[in-house]
Amino acid sequence: MEFRTIVDVPKPDFEIGVGEEILFVGSCFADSIGKRFQEEMFRATVNPFGVMYNPASILHTIEKWQGKCQTAFLTLGTNHVYRLKETGEIVDNCQKRPASLFTEDELTVDECADYLQQAIKILRDKNPEVRVVLTVSPIRYRKYGYHGSQLSKATLLLAIDKMVNGQCSMVNVCYFPAYEIVNDELRDYRFYAEDMLHPSAQAVEYIWQRLSEVYLSDEAKAFLTEWAPLKAALNHRPFDAESEDYKAFMHKTMLKVDELQKKYPTFAIEK
Repeated sequence: MEFRTIVDVPKPDFEIGVGEEILFVGSCFADSIGKRFQEEMFRATVNPFGVMYNPASILHTIEKWQGKCQTAFLTLGTNHVYRLKETGEIVDNCQKRPASLFTEDELTVDECADYLQQAIKILRDKNPEVRVVLTVSPIRYRKYGYHGSQLSKATLLLAIDKMVNGQCSMVNVCYFPAYEIVNDELRDYRFYAEDMLHPSAQAVEYIWQRLSEVYLSDEAKAFLTEWAPLKAALNHRPFDAESEDYKAFMHKTMLKVDELQKKYPTFAIEK
């Protein structure tokens, strides 16, 4: 008997390799998944100018970012934006200025898709072979009301569908169903943090597992298996860091890290 519905995760036309350069921009959910990639020694840049919630702000980050990447994850949180009344420009952060200086607006499906198109074009100007993974954050926005939050997510989902399957579809642009995994597979409050809005650490770990199963190359999966015990050893906190036993343990661990480095040259760790 099946007691839950499993969300299908389509396999993309590319694979993410060991230590690959990856950019994560978007909501705090992008922070969570991006940091998970960093833990596994991918060269991941995560929200270089802070958390961004809407497609316009994601575009602003990519316009300012000077680096380039092999894969970019763009995680949309909301279609709501704030405009400075004086200029009409969309701001990424109100910087604690009075709310009276701003007006709240909602981007349409076409506007969201247009901002995403511009962002992808900039990434491709730097690397024509860049792969882009679009996701929608499963985090609900209580301040809009739960119906309003669903309408916002629906707008984002329609914009992404337009980019992946519709008239604006692009090569090497795909959708990862993080939103659906949390809402359909993990439809239980035990998978939420204490605020009942953000996914719990367990939910983030499950999403990481689903993503890595489909998106990582066989070599990257093999690397993760070999890296896991070394990561645990390096994260170990001893009672006495100056003891001879601990020094010998760390020396042995670092020798294994060196061997792993030789086997996977793109893997790098600060020593």
